[in-house]
Amino acid sequence: MLIQRASSRALSSSRFSSLYYPSIQMHSTTLLKPPPFSFNSVNNPSASILRLRPFSLSLPYCTSSGLLRKSIGRSKVPIAALLEIGGVKIAKDESDPTNNVPDAIFAKLGMQLHRRDNHPLGILKKTIYDYFDTNFEGKFVKFDDLCPIVSTKQNFDDVLVPADHVSRSYNDTYYVDSQHVLRCHTSAHQAELLRNGHLRFLVTGDVYRRDSIDSTHYPVFHQMEGVRVFSPADWSGSGMDGTDFAAKDLKKALEGLATYLFGAVEMRWVDTYFPFTNPSFELEIYFQEKWMEVLGCEVMEQQILKANGNNDNVAWAFGLGLERLAMVLFDIPDIRLFWTSDKRLTSQVN
Repeated sequence: MLIQRASSRALSSSRFSSLYYPSIQMHSTTLLKPPPFSFNSVNNPSASILRLRPFSLSLPYCTSSGLLRKSIGRSKVPIAALLEIGGVKIAKDESDPTNNVPDAIFAKLGMQLHRRDNHPLGILKKTIYDYFDTNFEGKFVKFDDLCPIVSTKQNFDDVLVPADHVSRSYNDTYYVDSQHVLRCHTSAHQAELLRNGHLRFLVTGDVYRRDSIDSTHYPVFHQMEGVRVFSPADWSGSGMDGTDFAAKDLKKALEGLATYLFGAVEMRWVDTYFPFTNPSFELEIYFQEKWMEVLGCEVMEQQILKANGNNDNVAWAFGLGLERLAMVLFDIPDIRLFWTSDKRLTSQVN
């Protein structure tokens, strides 16, 4: 279990309710009137930065290098508004009325807390990786640096989100322009990875949803998604059809993960509904004298598999929020603490 594997002393004794975190700021007023920005491909030979490859949203991978230096030369874009992510220069542009991303969210792009080894989210990510590496013969390919800027097709259409679903509204989603958003979930990469032939994969990343800020809600958080694809040869002879076989394997895998993280706890499965899966479940555990949802999971809709080159296969998928689990496992009382630069946070969990 995580409490034994990821620094048992820190997890059992740390209390963050008394931690002073002056670097955390509330941005609710900023969210009400967000200044827009848009993509700008800056090709300036006099700039004192390396020239980057041309802007393209089709690139599946990105590495983030933070705010650009202020010596941009003769760029027409305001210097303070520039951000570089994976060879793409993103700059504020007041001319696009469809953009609703505020400064506070713009500044979070590229921070990638889940890729910091001594951060609670990075520790939890690695612990989940360890579980899948040690309990499955076929290795899961891991992706934790996929670009958070995706098309509306990737974010909604590819995972069968209905055209009239509330999540498509400007009140719920951050639109960079009318055709591109900050991903609402790591499932936005599912179709592309399936098309590329991946049959077992874990995707971890920062996701963005317009939300009010309090101790348990923040408009930027981190998800992990897992997918496993089965061919007819996998379930032949099992006495089950593909869907039942996948559902059984899914529950076994995730019950094992829950035990790995939380120890011997009581569990229960709750039937639920997600637009891109059938059947769908939520796993709950009885922990610290109350029932707690751990993750949502499902057997993937055949329509998604067939659209991405898996005509005869079935697959399961799960998704979990890293902050939700880390707050419990590391006894962190406020979600905003994950963003603090106060080293006492990482020193107590490292």
